[in-house]
This record gives sequence, C-alpha cells and structure tokens, in this order.
Amino acid sequence: MANLLRRLLLLAAAILIQAFPSHSSAKEILYVKAEGVVNPVMAGYLLDNFEDAAERDAEAVVIQLDTPGGLDLSMRDIVKAMLASEVPVVVYVAPAGSRAGSAGVFMTYAADIAAMAPGTNIGSAHPVSMGGEMDETMAEKVENDAVAYIKGIAAKRGRNAEWAELAVRESKNITAEEALKLGVINILAAGRDELIQKLDGMKVDTITGERALSTSGSRVVEVEMDLRYRILGAISNPNVAYILMILGLIGIYFELSNPGAVYPGVIGAVSLILAFYAFQTLPVNYAGFILIGLGVVFFILELMIVSYGLLAIAGVVSLFFGSLMLFDSPAPYFRISIWVILPAVILMTAVVIWAMLYAVRVHRRRPVSGADLLVGSVGVASGDFGGDELDGCVYVEGEYWNAVSDVPVKDGEKVRVVEVRGLLLKVTKA
Repeated sequence: MANLLRRLLLLAAAILIQAFPSHSSAKEILYVKAEGVVNPVMAGYLLDNFEDAAERDAEAVVIQLDTPGGLDLSMRDIVKAMLASEVPVVVYVAPAGSRAGSAGVFMTYAADIAAMAPGTNIGSAHPVSMGGEMDETMAEKVENDAVAYIKGIAAKRGRNAEWAELAVRESKNITAEEALKLGVINILAAGRDELIQKLDGMKVDTITGERALSTSGSRVVEVEMDLRYRILGAISNPNVAYILMILGLIGIYFELSNPGAVYPGVIGAVSLILAFYAFQTLPVNYAGFILIGLGVVFFILELMIVSYGLLAIAGVVSLFFGSLMLFDSPAPYFRISIWVILPAVILMTAVVIWAMLYAVRVHRRRPVSGADLLVGSVGVASGDFGGDELDGCVYVEGEYWNAVSDVPVKDGEKVRVVEVRGLLLKVTKA
C-alpha cells in the first residue's frame, strides 16, 4: 500500500512538472538601454552586459539605442565586441523620436539584427574632428577610413553598403521606414513586445555558427545602468566636467590664499581629479586649458602685486575665452553651454574680488599682537616722570613698561602710548 501511494505521488509530480514548466529553464533576453553620447562610459557599460549575457547563456542581447554619436575609439570598442559576441546582438533604435546618429550608425550596422521604431531616424555618420580643425589631407584620410570600416561591417552583416557610404561621405539621414526599404535594418517594430515577437525564428550568424532565435518563450530581463556608470556618465558631460574644474580651481585658490584651511584644498583637489577623468572622454583644446590656468595665475598675482585691478581684469578675460575654447568640437554635445560659462566666470571673479577685499581689510586692521598693539593704548603712570624728570614707568596692557614723556606726568595719571621704541614707550597724557 505504501509503495502504491509513493508511485501515485511521483506520477502526480511528473504531471505537474509537465503542465507547469519551470521558468528557470527558459532562456533570457537581456534588454539594455543605451542613451546619450557614445563614450568610454557607454562602451564599458555595454561590454559588461555582453560578458554577462555570455555567462548567462542568454538567447539575445537587445540594445535600445538613442544616440547623437560620440567618440570613434569608444564606438570601435563596442563594434568589435558586437562582432565577437557569442550571444546574438540586436540594436533597436527606439522609442519614437530617437535616433542613431554618427557612431550609432556603425553600432546599428554591426548588430546581428537591426531594428527601428516608427518615428526614428538613422544617419549623419560623417566623421568630425574632436580636437580642432583637420587639414584637407587628414580629413580625407579619416573619411576614407570610416567608409572602409562601415562597408566592411555592412558586408559581414549583409546590409546596404552603398547607403552606408553615403551616410559617411554626405551625412545622409533616413527614416525608419526608408531604412527598412533600403535594407539598412531588418525589422520595423512599434514596441518591445512586437520586436520580441518578430525576432522569434530569425537566423543569425554568430562566431559560433548559425543559429535560430527562439524568443517566444524567453524571459526579458531589463538591465539598468548601475550607480557607478551613472555617476561616471554624469561626470563625462562637458558642462559638469567644466563646473568640476571651476570648483577645483576655486578650492585650490582658497587654499593657496589661506594656507591651512584644508577643506577648500581637499574639495578642490577631488573636483580637479574628477574633471581630469572627464577630460579624457572629451575633446579638450589645451590652448583653452592653458588660458584658464593663466587666468588663475593672474588672480593669485593680484593678491601679491599692486596692479590696481589690471591683473584681475586679465584673469577674467583669460578665464572667459579659455572656457569658450576648452572643448573645441563641431558636435554640440561636446561643447559647453554659454549659460554655464557665464555664471562660472562670474562666480570665480566674485570669489577673487572677495578675497582681494578681505586681504586689504586684514592688512588695514589694527594689530592684535606684538609691540604695535601698544600704540594708542591707555595705561596708568607708576610714579612721577616726564619733562625735566627722569624716565618713569607705566602699567599698560597688563605689563609694566619703561616710559618717557615730553610733558610732566603724575603718579596715577592716565597716559596714552604714542610710540614704541624697542622696550621703551613714549607716552602723553590721555
């Protein structure tokens, strides 16, 4: 009886397992959002997700892309990782209103499957200089290199190479519907659910061979950018990097003008280090950086040299024009807003003027220690002296001093110190 009962329980368990399969056995689709400028932060974020997808043996990685473009080196790191990925990579330009501009075109072409949502666009992949103007020969070399690169990617993925060349040479831009007709993308999908549905059964050619996607039973896992990448991404914004640099310069300026304050120096040093980290992801024009540094030098010299404000004016001019030149790029997402520069320059100027006025006030303040403190102090005569009498003694500021006077002074009279001669005071009646 016990054996029969055990068999019945095992049979019931087997039926339940078949009827309700475990979700843990279902493969996953990693859904990753990549928004903003293509830079080392985005590259690191996407490469981490490619590795995570390989470890999970995911069915696919879907990158929801919205970018105006970015750095060439970061884009190439992402493209190489896509082409070498064992897990199929899908680039989905979405939601409506998004774009795959410049570097985003290369990323879309490098995906195993490219998709776009209605109301999106792709194109304008002409390379631009990130550090000033290029001469004609160098510009032609860079352009030809970009064309050859995207044509090679297009040949590998079976996409329209002719339009890709036009996107690079002539900055051509097309809508999602046009991209589908021209063979730039594989899928036009209005939303994530429609995309997952259309991906099911599509064949892709990965480095491990051809495979068919099975997305209908897969579980979609949305991947959020962790705090570390969000912070690094915010710092990499040119406006934030510039503000960090200004805060760092103000902190260092305070520390140099008030040695031992500690906190301004520490905050300034940390801000400058963070700014320098951001500068490696931005097209820094070192002429602008040198001008900003020269402006700070002028501000410091103003405290040491009487220039009647000329050095301070030179510092303001250097700081302003250096800020305008700091990030020299035709791409608007790599430039500092003038509405960030103006308040920063005004704040720096206000800090310097305040420091100058404070230094002048301290210089004019009556001494609080030393012999000079005695001048003007009122004391009491200890004995008669002055005039034809011998030098006497006065009690002032808690001490007895030898004193002389041009007029006779009586014992107990109040006297005022008018001069200090070493250890001798010259006094008069108060």
